[in-house]
Formats: sequence, structure tokens, C-alpha cells
Amino acid sequence: MEFGAIQIIGGILMLVCSVLIIAVTMMQDHKQQDMGSALSGQSDNFFGKGNVSSSKEQILARTTKILAIAFFIVTLAVNIIPAIINKTSQG
Repeated sequence: MEFGAIQIIGGILMLVCSVLIIAVTMMQDHKQQDMGSALSGQSDNFFGKGNVSSSKEQILARTTKILAIAFFIVTLAVNIIPAIINKTSQG
């Protein structure tokens, strides 16, 4: 089995994207509400107290989305581009 430059570069990019996705996801704060607060009606959203999200969380969420899209595109490219190249070179 022979790997071309596209597969090697794509594999490296997928590896980097996956490690970055894991790192960025682990840096995000966990928004967790337990059953006690759900049943008692407790909330931090009184007078806008819990409604304001920090810019750090927004940046991390946006970065996660961008990395996930990049991972998806690289995965498609690694699988589709060599098939197109082989098809055009054969016929």
C-alpha cells in the first residue's frame, strides 16, 4: 500500500486537528445543572447574573467549531482527492 503526499499531509493535519479539538474542549467550562436545582427552580439567571458568557468561552466555542469543520474538510479531501486523481489518470 503506497501513500501519496496528499494522504501523508492530510493525516498529519487530521492528527493536529484532533489533538487541538481535544485540548480546546478540555479547556472549556462545564455548564452543569443537577436535579436539585432543576426541581427547586434555582437558577443563576436572576438579573442577568448567569446570562453573560465570557469572551474566553465564546472564543473556545468558536475555535472548537472551526477545528471540527477543518477536520471534516480535511477528512473528505484525503478520501476524495486521491480517488479523483486515480480516476483521471486511468482514463
